[in-house]
Amino acid sequence: MGQTETYIQSVRSYDARYPLPAAAGSDAVHTESEYCLAVTRLITNRGLMGTGIVLTLGEGNRIVCEIIELLASALVGKEIESLMAGFGAFSRSLADHPQLRWLGPHKGAIHLALASLTNACFDLWAKVRGVPLWRLLLDLTPEELVALLDLSYLEDVLTPADARALLNRPMATRADREHVLKSGYPGYDTSVGWFGYDDKKVQDNARRALDQGFRAFKLKVGSRDAQRDIRRAHMLRELAGDQCLVMLDVNQQWTLPQAIEMCRALRDISPYWVEEPTHPDDIAAHRQLARAISPIRVALGEHVPNRVMFKNFMQAEAVHFIQADCTRLAGVSEFLAVTLLARKFDLPVVPHVGDMGQIHQHLVLFNHIAVAQPILFLEYIPHLRSKFAHPAQVEGGFYRTPQTPGASTDLAELTQGEKGT
Repeated sequence: MGQTETYIQSVRSYDARYPLPAAAGSDAVHTESEYCLAVTRLITNRGLMGTGIVLTLGEGNRIVCEIIELLASALVGKEIESLMAGFGAFSRSLADHPQLRWLGPHKGAIHLALASLTNACFDLWAKVRGVPLWRLLLDLTPEELVALLDLSYLEDVLTPADARALLNRPMATRADREHVLKSGYPGYDTSVGWFGYDDKKVQDNARRALDQGFRAFKLKVGSRDAQRDIRRAHMLRELAGDQCLVMLDVNQQWTLPQAIEMCRALRDISPYWVEEPTHPDDIAAHRQLARAISPIRVALGEHVPNRVMFKNFMQAEAVHFIQADCTRLAGVSEFLAVTLLARKFDLPVVPHVGDMGQIHQHLVLFNHIAVAQPILFLEYIPHLRSKFAHPAQVEGGFYRTPQTPGASTDLAELTQGEKGT
């Protein structure tokens, strides 16, 4: 064992639960105001610790933590640099566990556990190198980056050679895009329009967000009372004005006929997108909807479980904004695979932030600088800021570039108990 090598000696999972204020975090189906993190911690021989997180909403958190423990033995004894040098192959072997794969495959609680473990590996790797995650990723060669990815089942549209080409092509113009490190990455405010908020709360939140520099806002819709959605959408558009963007998030509550009808009824507020308008597995319905409601565009990803489903949505021309989330996909590595897939299809990535923007603030910087993804904005949800040791810094509506080594996932304190493997 080399003196400078970092080995994973043990893996611990934590069931962390954080009650939210009344109606915060609510949508048309998720009414319980509790955010939960299924946390992985990698304990090493050098005293460094890698932290990985995924978001759940209650009792399911315990299940994800139990699966983390079942999968954890594959990481014990691994040297982090060697592990990450071939992480794509390792992650595929973990996803193809001969017993646990049956519960997916590549979706649900198993995939969330994989995400927590994977995100912990990336956090530890960046800490070992003494740099924030965005810098670590930018410093990797295209060959090293592609070695992080499991591109299986994507070969018909994205081969390893394609992925390397997508990373090599923008290399010469990187300097033109590095200004974002100083200017910061723009955010949009989701917390103004939670479903359970009354009209006055939405108005007060929107005014406050405007004063804070935000120029894009999201409103939760999908009510059984269609007129409630229409009234609130017009209210927010009037308050935000024509110079701001308003997005509508349905959280999968409309059938296809309802979605077509509602999008047409809401057309005059000029929504920038309609998010998760119907069941997330129904690719054909999204394709039909996208054609029927044009020029309104469709965003989705929060409940698209893996790269294969994203591939199918893109091939079907059923989506316009890719809301990949490294705490819903199998972690940072699958997020990067979806990023390259989206670049191949010339679609923008606007992450859903189940991590509260902590990891994704790193990933959008990489996407823009290294992959030449356009700068749009990153979702901002402030409810767990105090729970992180190094919370994302958002000023004037912009995410400031994180400088602390790692992926910004360390928790200031842990609730509930600790379980170790």
